[in-house]
Amino acid sequence: DLSVVARGTPGFSGADLANLVNEAALLAARLGRKGVAMEDFEFAKDKVMMGSERRSLILSEQDKKIVATHEAGHAVVASFIPDADPIHKITIVPRGMALGLTQQLPMDDKYNYSKEYLEAEIAVMLGGRTAEETLIGSVTTGAGNDFEKATEMARNMVVAWGMSEKMGPLSYRAESNPFAAFWESGARAQYSEETAREIDEEVKCIVLAAQEKAREIISAHKEQMGRVIQALLDREVL
Repeated sequence: DLSVVARGTPGFSGADLANLVNEAALLAARLGRKGVAMEDFEFAKDKVMMGSERRSLILSEQDKKIVATHEAGHAVVASFIPDADPIHKITIVPRGMALGLTQQLPMDDKYNYSKEYLEAEIAVMLGGRTAEETLIGSVTTGAGNDFEKATEMARNMVVAWGMSEKMGPLSYRAESNPFAAFWESGARAQYSEETAREIDEEVKCIVLAAQEKAREIISAHKEQMGRVIQALLDREVL
C-alpha cells in the first residue's frame, strides 16, 4: 500500500525514496521472496529513518517491561484522545538511540494545526512517562526526548502562535542578530523579565494540563494498557 508508505515518509527526497526501495528490495531478496512485500517497506522505512536494529543490545526482562509500558502509554493515549494522529506502529526493538518507538501517521497532509491537535500531541508525548508513573510506580530516563519535543511545542504555542489566553495574540519570538559575537546567544528577547516568567508559567501550565489528560486516559484504560504491554513483550512489534 504505497499510500501508507507515502504518509510515513513526509519530506523524503527522490534519493531518499530510492534508498528506501533499495533497502526493501534487499530485504526481500535475503528472505527469498519473489516480490517486495509491505513488511519489507516497513522494515526499510524504519532502517532509513531510525537506523539498523540493535539486536545485539540485550535488554533485561525488567527493562523490556519498562520500554513496553512506556510505548503502550503513548499508544493508548493517542488511541483515546480526540484530535491526535492515529497509531501506525509500536515497537520495542532498539534502533539507533531509541529503545522503542510509537509511530503515528496522519490520515491527510496537514498544513494548519489547531490548538486542540497540538494539545493532544503533547499529551501523547507525555503518555510514556505517565504510564511508567501510573503502572510501575517509578520513572526512568527514557522520556528525555519526549519532554524536549513537548516543551518546544508548548513554547511555540505561547510565543509564536498566540495560543495562550493569558499572553494574548502576540509574538514573543526573540529577535535574531546575525552580527552577534560568537560568545553571545545571537538572539535578543523583545520583552521584559516579568513577561519571560509569565511565558515560562504558561508553557508549564500547557504541559502539565496535557500530562493530567494523559494520566486520566491511562488510569481509565489500565486493562487495554495491560493487553498492549503483554502483546509487545510477546511480539516486539505491533
